[in-house]
Amino acid sequence: MTDVVEDRGGVQVLMCDPAGPKVATMQDALDLIGSAFLGAQVVAVPAERLDERFFSLGTRFAGEIMQKFVNYRLRLVVIGDISRHLEASSALRALVHESNRSDHVWFVPDVDTLDSRLKAMA
Repeated sequence: MTDVVEDRGGVQVLMCDPAGPKVATMQDALDLIGSAFLGAQVVAVPAERLDERFFSLGTRFAGEIMQKFVNYRLRLVVIGDISRHLEASSALRALVHESNRSDHVWFVPDVDTLDSRLKAMA
């Protein structure tokens, strides 16, 4: 499978392949943003595709990536189990909590939860 744009609940979503390349640099994030311009409003990235630095807020990598998505008016959704990262960082827990209350960046455990949130938007 490759990254593909799918209609999910009336919203065009770039569903990123879990086996795809790691998002380890800002250029990798910009490449995903570029792929989204094929018509997607949301970019859904499996947590395992994100470099470990994304979950270590002191690196500022997550903030930089999240800001790029906001600047390009795209929603970023991180899909998957990030519990080990959450257990290790109260700052990350706070970021995830606040992000999930907004419209720009979501952290969801699975595709079903993504679909439910998208349907609630429509």
